[in-house]
Amino acid sequence: MQNIERHRTDRIGWLRAAVLGANDGIVSTASLLVGVAAAETSRHSVLLAGVAGLVAGAMSMAAGEYVSVSSQSDTENADLNREREELATVPELELEELTSIYVKRGLDQALAAQVAQQLTAHDALGAHARDELGISETTTARPVQAALTSAATFAVGAALPLMTAFLAPEKQIAILVSLLSLGFLAFLGGISAQVGGAPIVKAIIRVTFWGAIAMGATAAIGAAFGVAV
Repeated sequence: MQNIERHRTDRIGWLRAAVLGANDGIVSTASLLVGVAAAETSRHSVLLAGVAGLVAGAMSMAAGEYVSVSSQSDTENADLNREREELATVPELELEELTSIYVKRGLDQALAAQVAQQLTAHDALGAHARDELGISETTTARPVQAALTSAATFAVGAALPLMTAFLAPEKQIAILVSLLSLGFLAFLGGISAQVGGAPIVKAIIRVTFWGAIAMGATAAIGAAFGVAV
């Protein structure tokens, strides 16, 4: 029977952006809503602040992810161009370099040289990208994917506490947004851990702890100063 292994590293790019976007959407929007509500402002002011936070946050996440991942992509491309030039000008040295990498990984000199020669003949740049630079199809930077994923998941995450604020009794907006947002964070932490194959309980504790800290801080500021924060 064929053994089919299931790995999750191919999800790293979009999963990281999705979790970051949704988590930030919930935490930042819920914190904003709780801070404004704690200042004893009207539901209209709370919702206006929340919608503004959703739009601004989604755009900020998209721009930030695109710029950040584009910088990573530029670095990867620069390294690949350098490798491409070296393969064209000093192929012997590049073959020796690849051989030494395999020797360090446990192959004897003869076998390492044979492996290096065969991989070079098959795809020299791919071999150096993967084994020298650590760049592969799975982990390569994808700026547009990261930007769109972060913006979309931020908006979805932000919509959850915003909907809570819309439906909750005006006097209970702060407490209900806080409690339900922590529940949303716990659910998100559990789902992301399951998808990524990480410990579920640890992920839930981590996201809910920092979410509680953020919402508690903005609630304290709103209550202390009695103004929208």
